[in-house]
Amino acid sequence: MIPVRCFTCGKVISEVWDVYKERIKHEEPRKVLDDLGITRYCCRRMLLTHEELINDIAPYG
Repeated sequence: MIPVRCFTCGKVISEVWDVYKERIKHEEPRKVLDDLGITRYCCRRMLLTHEELINDIAPYG
């Protein structure tokens, strides 16, 4: 689950997660982030380094 807001600046980033995840399969992440308007490096970090673990953890909960 992607955090709703960037931890550093508070900008809403969860609304672009699904689009970002689909587009990076075919395009360079730098171009996708630029097109989505994610220009701050703290927000870019949130999207670039996020790892989906919910499906791995859910069976144990």
